[in-house]
Amino acid sequence: MTRILRTLRRARRRGAAAVLAVLLTTTSAVAVAAPPDDADPQAQEAAQPAAFTPDNSGWPNATQHSQAAYPVDSEFTAKWTRADAMQIKRISDPQAPSGSSSLPQDYTMPNIDNGFPTTSEDVWVWDTWTLTDAAANQISYNGWEVIFALVADRHAGYTFDDRHTNARLGYFYRKAGTETSAEGGASASNGEWIYGGHVFPDGATGAIFDDQGYSHQTEWSGSTRLMEGNKLRTFFTSVAFYRDAGNEKAADPHIVQSEGRIYADDNGVWFTGFRDQHDLLVPDGHYYQSNVQNPYVNFRDPFTFRDQNNTSDTTDYMVFEGNSAYARDASFSEAAAAAGHNSTPATCTEADLGYQDGDPQAETVDAVNEAGGYYQLANVGLARATNKAMTSWEYLPPLLSGNCVNDQTERPQIYFQDGKYYLFTISHRSTYASGMDGPEGVYGFVGNGLRSDYQPMNQSTGIALGNEVNLNYNAGTPYEPDWNQSPYEFQSYSHYVMPGGLVESFIDSIGGNHDNNPTRGGSLAPTVKLNISGENSTVDRAYGHNGLGGFGHIPANTARSNGGDVRTDRTYWTGK
Repeated sequence: MTRILRTLRRARRRGAAAVLAVLLTTTSAVAVAAPPDDADPQAQEAAQPAAFTPDNSGWPNATQHSQAAYPVDSEFTAKWTRADAMQIKRISDPQAPSGSSSLPQDYTMPNIDNGFPTTSEDVWVWDTWTLTDAAANQISYNGWEVIFALVADRHAGYTFDDRHTNARLGYFYRKAGTETSAEGGASASNGEWIYGGHVFPDGATGAIFDDQGYSHQTEWSGSTRLMEGNKLRTFFTSVAFYRDAGNEKAADPHIVQSEGRIYADDNGVWFTGFRDQHDLLVPDGHYYQSNVQNPYVNFRDPFTFRDQNNTSDTTDYMVFEGNSAYARDASFSEAAAAAGHNSTPATCTEADLGYQDGDPQAETVDAVNEAGGYYQLANVGLARATNKAMTSWEYLPPLLSGNCVNDQTERPQIYFQDGKYYLFTISHRSTYASGMDGPEGVYGFVGNGLRSDYQPMNQSTGIALGNEVNLNYNAGTPYEPDWNQSPYEFQSYSHYVMPGGLVESFIDSIGGNHDNNPTRGGSLAPTVKLNISGENSTVDRAYGHNGLGGFGHIPANTARSNGGDVRTDRTYWTGK
């Protein structure tokens, strides 16, 4: 090889024709050279790239994920790739007729009749979670089960779809051990939940914002931990919107913690405290996209826990919804740089696509970028507490990125079973990137550590529990569903996976495909059950009534008793 390079240098001085002659001569010699007689045929074969073998004819192979664990503070982030998400279309029936589902029943939410009981006549109810401990056990307190939910006033004059900018955190309680059924439709029990009111005093959660000129300030999802005694810590998302005429300032999301106390006697449940707000996290622009990099940023839904598969680790962790920290496009780079945030414009990479070498069904990076795939930058964030009071947190790299696949990985949670780590999150059909598709519902990933090369569950599709949908037709919207869609495409959302594989959610929109008059929800949906094993799960159709448990069946699996009310003043303190 050294002799050939010297010959080329001499030929270059004589001109291009001489260089070409040298190249032709030397490459010909190389081409006809035979291997030594003692060459190892197996070694030669191993040196050649392996021929691509399709797992399913006509479809790309999914990305290979090892499920291997990594140190929790390492820079490794698992990828939910386009090759993975393509498996959803692969298992979808291209011949499914109008109005039917195109996805397997094993991964599909049973259908809810559009006659259903109202959880509360006073408020709409949507994202809901339970009173938990560090292991996500659901706790009854002094004989009462307690849940927390986003609520909005049914009688305030705004519409159901305007509820997001008017959201407050409310709570409900019922007697522990209450059993209900989904049979009977509208005449069924609403779960026997009693609405207790707002958790936070009026105006308390808006105090954290430097700019108090917001048009709306809302409280969004999180989690609530019962600590020692009757102490509660509620983690939630506080968002300020600036939507006055002529005001184009981006919304400002913060992850916040507030501490209170729970009390219960024979008559019910109530709280004190929750006045002081601890501003925990705002997007850093390094791991997690800020509103300077993208005014439409997603940053919300803190879920806190301890690692139940590693009891020597007493760290309190938090997962949350984020976006990968790139500028939405070049027009945001200057402002991002001025804020000290990453100013690199978003772009899709080979790793985001995740196709295997030689896959004839693979997309190209250029084609995905030209279609605007880089606008979808979902990730699942991770942080850890740095003090016992959990008022100070530090960011760790994201656990999962869905760059160029989807833009929202809402309400993530870590679920522990059989030594495995399950990362569940929820997402929408409407938030998929161009060329991708999937149902409204729960997506699941499994690994061998908190930070893992997470494997999308169920044939690499990631679908754990989707609404009935037909991917052969347009989606429409909850308030205006497509004529050809299943009437149940938007029936439920904001699912939360509970101990034992039970899954609760709220009813969003049922029917309306042919009369443009869907039945809107704002009430708790029937609970369903997932049978989870390894990297697979199925919907338990034998559970409850045709696969549907009771409306709002959110049972405690452990109990705590602190002897009832220790205060004499039971006045509700939020201004009522």
